[in-house]
Amino acid sequence: MTERSARSAVWQTCTITEIVEQTPSIKSYFLRLSKPFTYMAGQHADVRLTAPDGYVAMRSYSIASAPSASHMIELAIERLPDGEVSPFFHDIAAVGDEIELRGPIGGHFLWPERPTAPILLIGAGSGIVPLMAMLRHRRDLAQTVPTALLLSSRTERDVLFGDELLSLETADPNFELALAITRESPKSTTDFGRRIDSAMVAEVIGRLPRIPEHVFVCGSNPFVNIAADGALMAGMDASTIKTERYGG
Repeated sequence: MTERSARSAVWQTCTITEIVEQTPSIKSYFLRLSKPFTYMAGQHADVRLTAPDGYVAMRSYSIASAPSASHMIELAIERLPDGEVSPFFHDIAAVGDEIELRGPIGGHFLWPERPTAPILLIGAGSGIVPLMAMLRHRRDLAQTVPTALLLSSRTERDVLFGDELLSLETADPNFELALAITRESPKSTTDFGRRIDSAMVAEVIGRLPRIPEHVFVCGSNPFVNIAADGALMAGMDASTIKTERYGG
């Protein structure tokens, strides 16, 4: 988050219009904004909950929907057992409920305005969310820039937006999907049955027509470190690698 973007964003009341269970631990929440805002693929929003005793809890969530003129946005929220905000959404929140939201926020982790060279996306678990916004934005604009997504997940059932990603891969010859499944054997020969490592990053880069000009990595701190180091070892310049981290 940049200080400038956080200061310019204002709090507003949003209404939950739909809740969709995406994986056993992640649900999508579709929110109708009372004050529509313009956002870019890769940005996020703050959500604020206030308890009856006045206690306030706030968390940031990446926007999963592609930028559009709509007054609706999608947040995909993973249930964290020790979280303060996610259990409310998973256990209590219902369609029609109002929540406080502030956005858009973030100015560095953004899909390029007019991409021409290949792009590599690397994510783990719910780290796919801002990357999904980028892929949806790319699709909506009918962009053909070669793009590869390397996504780590425990099982195929845990792959967030899995069906949509597979459909995108089938329909778009310029999009390459590679899953790193860590707790079961992958079904596709183009996927991997281990945690992401430098060799895997290098192999996926090799599936692109030439070296990527942009790399976006989103996940936990340890994951981001491994993925970013892998990109560096594969010959990527540090200035081309953008990262988004969550958790401790």
